[in-house]
Amino acid sequence: MYTKDQLKQQLVDMGLKPSDTVLIHSSMKAIGEVENRADGVLDVLIDYFKEGLLIFPTHTWEQMGERKLLFDPKTEPSCVGILPNLFLKREGVSRSLHPTHSVAAIGENREKYLKDDTHGTPCHRYGCFGKLYDYKTKLLFIGVGMDKNTFLHSVEEWMDVPDRLTDRPVRFKVKLPNGAQHHAATYRHLKGGISDKYVKMTEPFLEAGCMTTARFGAADCYVGDAVKMADLAVQYLERDLHLFDDFSPVPVSWYKDEQSNE
Repeated sequence: MYTKDQLKQQLVDMGLKPSDTVLIHSSMKAIGEVENRADGVLDVLIDYFKEGLLIFPTHTWEQMGERKLLFDPKTEPSCVGILPNLFLKREGVSRSLHPTHSVAAIGENREKYLKDDTHGTPCHRYGCFGKLYDYKTKLLFIGVGMDKNTFLHSVEEWMDVPDRLTDRPVRFKVKLPNGAQHHAATYRHLKGGISDKYVKMTEPFLEAGCMTTARFGAADCYVGDAVKMADLAVQYLERDLHLFDDFSPVPVSWYKDEQSNE
């Protein structure tokens, strides 16, 4: 069983700082046995990043749709795992108002970061996922890979990659803290497993120094730099806008050349 002190030391070993802005994609199962289980993991993360901004995706795209149009950020569970759902219940945590791709955050700057997250696409440049670039965020993938990297959806939106969004928006409503309802029409991601193709960026990101490997509990992890990851992905999409349409690997010469030219 991993103790809280051991988990904190692993965060130190990753090179993460308490003042960092960090977004975490996670698999509690991969972390393994931990003191006080999932709540113990959150205790560690919240305490460690108390000088910064800690963010979890709290997506609801799985259940929100034509049959469920009212999103209540106070009560709607997330479809992306136990840690985000427990995080939502923690004191001091606030949630954004995006009906399908909300995030939750804790930290001094959380309200500024979370505001204006009701733009009409899942991962708008000026929504919470686009802001990861502006906040120079560290992306921590605990026991999961690049197929969970929602930030790459955002990069594809910036680049206007075709055939990613539905032809028409869904007209959602969002329940506000005062009980009023806010109209929030947003386009949806097309089905087809586009994010599954993001795994092809694993080796290029590692080779180009955009991310490193680490351990948290028993989980294999990636620690990424949002700015470096986005800049490299943009370079690749400028070469081939359809890069993520299939599983064909990124040409080795692209990232080997990038590395050798530094």
